Amino acid sequence: MSEEKKDLGDKAEEAFDNAKDAAQDAAEDVKEAAQEFKEDVKDAFDPKNPESGKTVAIIAHLTLIGWIIAIIMNSSNKTEIGSFYVRQVLGIFLVGLVLGLIPIVNLIGWIFPLILWIVSLIGAINGNQKPVFLVGEYFQNWFKGL
Repeated sequence: MSEEKKDLGDKAEEAFDNAKDAAQDAAEDVKEAAQEFKEDVKDAFDPKNPESGKTVAIIAHLTLIGWIIAIIMNSSNKTEIGSFYVRQVLGIFLVGLVLGLIPIVNLIGWIFPLILWIVSLIGAINGNQKPVFLVGEYFQNWFKGL
């Protein structure tokens, strides 16, 4: 029976060594994947990368939380297009809020900003810095600090 225990101990030690080797291989693969991901993120949010600003511009259009995330992303890596759309979306939100509070023009007060938002989102997706009609230039002047 002691020889049986010895064989069992050898098998357990061999299994342990195999598991240890597999874990080390997996750890190396994970480190490599993490490094690649880090480089991809760095490229995606690099201010010199035109797609970086476009990403911020699109995120700014996704609700108020998306706009806050876009401001944070843009503050660490300022891009011209990202800043442009952060200002545009803030202005659209404020126009919608103000017009929505006026009882007589409430319905139009929500339709007009919706149209502005759609036009702005299309511009962001295309990567164009075209201000929304009627009020877009004002937004750029009023919110220069963003």
